[in-house]
Amino acid sequence: MDGKPATRKGPDFCSLRYGLALIMHFSNFTMITQRVSLSIAIIAMVNTTQQHGLSNASTEGPVADALNNSSISIKEFDTKASVYQWSPETQGIIFSSINYGIILTLIPSGYLAGIFGAKKMLGAGLLISSLLTLFTPLAADFGVILVIVVRTVQGMAQGMAWTGQFTIWAKWAPPLERSKLTTIAGSGSAFGSFIILCVGGLISQALGWPFIFYIFGSTGCVCCLLWFTVIYDDPMHHPCISVREKEHIVSSLAQQPSSPRRAVPIKAMVTCLPLWAIFLGFFSHFWLCTIILTYLPTYISTLLHVNIRDSGVLSSLPFIAAASCTILGGQLADFLLSRNLLRLITVRKLFSSFGLLLPSICAVALPFVASSYVITIILLILIPGTSNLCDSGFIINTLDIAPRYASFLMGISRGFGLIAGIISSTATGFLISQDFESGWRNVFFLSAAVNMFGLVFYVTFGQAELQDWAKERTLTRL
Repeated sequence: MDGKPATRKGPDFCSLRYGLALIMHFSNFTMITQRVSLSIAIIAMVNTTQQHGLSNASTEGPVADALNNSSISIKEFDTKASVYQWSPETQGIIFSSINYGIILTLIPSGYLAGIFGAKKMLGAGLLISSLLTLFTPLAADFGVILVIVVRTVQGMAQGMAWTGQFTIWAKWAPPLERSKLTTIAGSGSAFGSFIILCVGGLISQALGWPFIFYIFGSTGCVCCLLWFTVIYDDPMHHPCISVREKEHIVSSLAQQPSSPRRAVPIKAMVTCLPLWAIFLGFFSHFWLCTIILTYLPTYISTLLHVNIRDSGVLSSLPFIAAASCTILGGQLADFLLSRNLLRLITVRKLFSSFGLLLPSICAVALPFVASSYVITIILLILIPGTSNLCDSGFIINTLDIAPRYASFLMGISRGFGLIAGIISSTATGFLISQDFESGWRNVFFLSAAVNMFGLVFYVTFGQAELQDWAKERTLTRL
């Protein structure tokens, strides 16, 4: 009788853990919209004479360039607010500053989240990011230096928030539901990208560009209110969780460590090939994803010769595909595991293979179908969609091999991804500045090569077994 509840499945979509996934989905939605808000507002914020020739590693350059080349007048985006004389070089510094801020806090925030509690770390990060979003229009009036400082600190806050999520899932997600729960939460970023690209320009046109920051900053504050009132670090201390669900989670995590954290085994981590397989998987995944997120508007507007409104709508479509594939991939992965159809490591490698191989094939094919509008759009939609299948692969693999240090290792993993994004964006700008057509071909071929390297390394060295250095050393009660 005592063993029966542990084997029974707890309540699914009406359960508290799925409510947590939805709130975390809303949090990721909020953070990505706050991050991309400046990308949309910059069209109206900066004098149009400064926009031409912007080739920095960000979506703002492509959108601004498309604006100059489209038939839509800048007057349509008149915001009745300040216009700033920011050079393309200055804009590039502003856009990249948030990435440097994220890198600065990814590793320390992951470690601290395991000590002080992910609820406080994530909630504080989201609150700081939201308040700084509200402050951005005022900061722009004070000068570009303050804007750069605000964006850097905002990046640090978002780094805190993103990293802390995996500490929570290490205590809330049963092993057979990890893919499902983490992909529901993670899909908020793709959905947020879709929404901000669709409505950001309309908000700027109707209300003025400062309202992009006011609306999405306020949304973040509402999300913080939900976060601090509903979320707890673990199910044992949540006052509203049912006995059945608590028993289900606790029994399914019985093999997971639960004692206070000891010193981080850095030496063992550095020499752990399965861990390096995850890091290189992140590097490869973020390389191509960052290029798509950054340069998609300019690729569409230049090669397909569409105006800025059509370019914005078309640029948002891939992120709906990404959100859908993220959720569906998580459902399928957990289905395969719950029915014992495939081993855990097989599922992780299978979804990682799909998430790195399929986008590479689409990217390599793009230069050869540039004359076909429909096929080009389909491939551009498939790239981020299939890439997000990695969310059920190496993206959550740290929860399998080292749940004690999942948040800390997630910080390092995202650091590898952000470094890849900075390098790939810079390389892309350099290659397409030499020759647009052959430059894009080289960009896609290079991205495919990076993906293949990451895939081969992960398939060769990836594991799903709990590593010796991540095991609990104290005696376990029977």
